[in-house]
Amino acid sequence: MGKNAHIACPVEATLKVIDGRWKVLILRELFQALKRFSELHRALEGITQKMLTQQLRELERDGVVHREVYPQVPPKVEYSLTPLGRSLKPILDAMHEWGILHLTKQRK
Repeated sequence: MGKNAHIACPVEATLKVIDGRWKVLILRELFQALKRFSELHRALEGITQKMLTQQLRELERDGVVHREVYPQVPPKVEYSLTPLGRSLKPILDAMHEWGILHLTKQRK
């Protein structure tokens, strides 16, 4: 049985992939362009290197992020979205729109 065999709800499966404070923000950065680790680290103010590494590994494990290592010194590593990762864009766009609506209503 796979690691998600116990998940019966498709919404729960989606949330399991993008769960946490940083994954959606990492995805936001990678929707713009492929990025090196240092570019992601600079773009995500407040994230530690350890947390960024962990989140990227989980996204890679889930088939959402591709990690390309170039054999050079120092090593060059680039992260990009897989087709599965790019398919999350409409979901994140909908979350963005809902967030705008929610923030607007809270200010009234």
